[in-house]
Amino acid sequence: MVRILGKADKGVRISPDEARELFQSHDLLLLGRYANMIARKKNGKVISYVVDRNINYTNICIGGCHFCAFSRKQDASDAYLLTYDEIEQKVSELVLMGGTQVLLQGGLHPTLPLRWYTELISYMKKKFPDIVFHAFSPPEILHLAKISGLTPHDIIKILREAGWESMPGGGAEVLSEEARLKMGKTKISTKEWLDIMGHCHQQGVGTTATMMFGHVETTENRVEHLNHIRALQDRTGGFRAFIPWIFQPGNNLLGERIVRKTSAVDYLQTLAISRIFLDNVRNIQGSWVTMGEKIGQLSLFFGANDLGSTMLEENVVAAAGCVNQLDEKDMIRLINDAGFVPIKRDTFYSYQGGDNAN
Repeated sequence: MVRILGKADKGVRISPDEARELFQSHDLLLLGRYANMIARKKNGKVISYVVDRNINYTNICIGGCHFCAFSRKQDASDAYLLTYDEIEQKVSELVLMGGTQVLLQGGLHPTLPLRWYTELISYMKKKFPDIVFHAFSPPEILHLAKISGLTPHDIIKILREAGWESMPGGGAEVLSEEARLKMGKTKISTKEWLDIMGHCHQQGVGTTATMMFGHVETTENRVEHLNHIRALQDRTGGFRAFIPWIFQPGNNLLGERIVRKTSAVDYLQTLAISRIFLDNVRNIQGSWVTMGEKIGQLSLFFGANDLGSTMLEENVVAAAGCVNQLDEKDMIRLINDAGFVPIKRDTFYSYQGGDNAN
């Protein structure tokens, strides 16, 4: 293992086989040490964060994914679809708090036309020109293509013309068809997810990548996922960040099959290996949302250089029973107490009042 880590520390790319070997290691502190060294070489002592709000415009979804606790059928008593006015009010509250980004996502609504999405983006950008709508996801793009009779490439072009600028990595879960079959119903295949990300990058829409792990996947599946991300990044350079986070087993069908929740050790090991393997992705995000603030803080010593968002609002993970909260003062304290330099960023990893981080 020392040979592999030394190789990575010198900037030499490790292979998928070597990543598998790292997953077999029980020396978590050694993994963390090298992941931390690599992160510091790329980003120094700076740890970034963004002030944003998650707005889930609807929980109505025909996807039926077994790992989701948030979605509802259209006739459910607690099903909802936010109005433009309701969304505008939520964005106004964010602006008053100094926020710069809205993470806008929703379920696969069976009757909302494409026009609803384009007019929403156009309306909000006119109202809030300085807010970036980090919006939608590959499953939403694929769904809009199917109901509109268009291609994903067309949907991306139309949304971009309406003012859409950035897309998060939702729907990735684990990019392995072997794992996805075990998970139950999913909204999108590995190839479809990667193809839509590639279309976004080609059209100038930057994105992030995620991995939701700790359920039915194997180590091999995790390595396959990381290799897909690295290969696409080699071709396009369009991923701004990679965000691994653990599956939340509460209130969903997949969770009923999980014997125990993924440990903090497994999370930190996977985070560190992600940093070591993804040599072409500058920003790796620690997940305080799913792990809590103490493990989130510890992630800064295992390869993370970003702590994500203060999250004025979060609904999807909360629906699975995981509720952690931080405001901006808490975020700054968390970073300072770990001995790093906190700096506020925007969606594009530009430091506010400073240089571009990417």
